[in-house]
Amino acid sequence: MSYIQKKFSLIDKNAVITGGGGVLPGAIAKAFAMAGANVVLWGRNQHTLNNKLEQLIKETVPAEQLATVEIDLSQEEKIPTALNESVKKFGHINILVNGVGGSSKRCPFVDLDTAEYEDIFKLNILAGCILPSKYLAEYWCENKIAGVIINMASMGSYVPLSGGWAYSAAKAAVVNQTMAMAKELAPYGIRVNAIAPGFFLGKQNKKLLVNENGTPTERGRNILARTPLNRFGESEEIAATAVFLASNGAGFITGVTLPVDGGYLCDGI
Repeated sequence: MSYIQKKFSLIDKNAVITGGGGVLPGAIAKAFAMAGANVVLWGRNQHTLNNKLEQLIKETVPAEQLATVEIDLSQEEKIPTALNESVKKFGHINILVNGVGGSSKRCPFVDLDTAEYEDIFKLNILAGCILPSKYLAEYWCENKIAGVIINMASMGSYVPLSGGWAYSAAKAAVVNQTMAMAKELAPYGIRVNAIAPGFFLGKQNKKLLVNENGTPTERGRNILARTPLNRFGESEEIAATAVFLASNGAGFITGVTLPVDGGYLCDGI
């Protein structure tokens, strides 16, 4: 076995990726499979999951390395069943990627809708971080599995995004809870880290960042002006980071949130 295989292969690993129909979770699923892992995509819409499955298979991911489970993670009582189904598919689970998340329409603070705020906060911190981690951690502790959790933070975790009140607050909480979980779960051999993507063209923000002809919008130009690498990120770059954090090569890394942002956070230096 080569050094790269020994340190960074995911052979014999099985992963659950929530928000499995999304662009970034799908890219992570592809990268995990290419690194040797089996992947169970969790999502609340089976049709969307099936489409993602077909897309990944067309992109040469072996069908036998992929599975799906339909689950609405806002319904906590259904998570144990989803976990049991996932374990049955591949025998055990080693890795959890919390890919669920979403924002809302931006608004001035004085126009804040408290009901919407609560919904977005719960989506990103409970469904998108805490609840899946709670049940996977319990499963790992009971079965003495040295699992890995990868949460999804944001640039809004560090500096609030204009008008994105609940999203920014929830993503700041993701960084906080990543550290808290890492400390508590370390004695069980469980590592917990997060990735903070810079600006990528996903379902949530593509129309905000680029015009139909592919040129940047005004907001897109403003972001690029503050990104030293002067481009938007590629989903494969998040995926490669996730492979690293899930691998044995990152075995002494826990409790960190790793920005993958083209230098956005150091723009003020």
